[in-house]
Amino acid sequence: MKSILHKANSRGYADHGWLKTHHSFSFASWYNPERMHFGKLRVLNDDEIAGGAGFGTHPHENMEIITIPLEGALEHKDSMGNSGVISVGEIQVMSAGTGIEHSEYNHFKDEAGKFLQIWIFPKEEDLEPRYQQKKILANEMQNRFLQIVGPKNESDELWIHQESWLNITEIEQGKTLNYTLKNHKNGVYIFLIEGHIIVNEEMLDKRDAIGIWETDLIQIESLQKSKILLIEVPMK
Repeated sequence: MKSILHKANSRGYADHGWLKTHHSFSFASWYNPERMHFGKLRVLNDDEIAGGAGFGTHPHENMEIITIPLEGALEHKDSMGNSGVISVGEIQVMSAGTGIEHSEYNHFKDEAGKFLQIWIFPKEEDLEPRYQQKKILANEMQNRFLQIVGPKNESDELWIHQESWLNITEIEQGKTLNYTLKNHKNGVYIFLIEGHIIVNEEMLDKRDAIGIWETDLIQIESLQKSKILLIEVPMK
């Protein structure tokens, strides 16, 4: 088993006034040659967007993009004709493929919103762009891993063009969960949204993360009520 620990305060940070953002991996003006990606996981941005503010129309291509609201709601509009609001308890997936343009704005004018944005390299490039959005139920993630995204053709759930799985859980204090990797050649990036846990004998606090590979099984012990995002991705 191999692992790498990313403490919350080691992330890149930028304050643009309307946007306060932490980068787990090199992004925009923050560059760290040792933090370019974890396997096929390229971006994990932890964004706080001021009320009424947001990202104007901008392009993407050849990337699988997953957005998870943590607080508030996000207005979305894209060049495929999709528009709407993504709220807490919903997940958004976009396959940028040959190219899309979209905008994202805080739906609320008087309160900040918090969102995770994840980019994963696709298995193939120049595919047809696509969009999905789905609501998840909080009780489905209590003390168990709830799969929120998987590979194409595995199920009718949210999917991306990569052999990657995203899971989320809310685990009570004193509980232990085991995660078995879908593919032993993959790695797992565990991002602690809230709480305090032990993974691979490492203690993680809020917004800490750990990447683990060359193993089939990972054990997570919760020292207090915790919310965890677990991303399994190919390492090569």
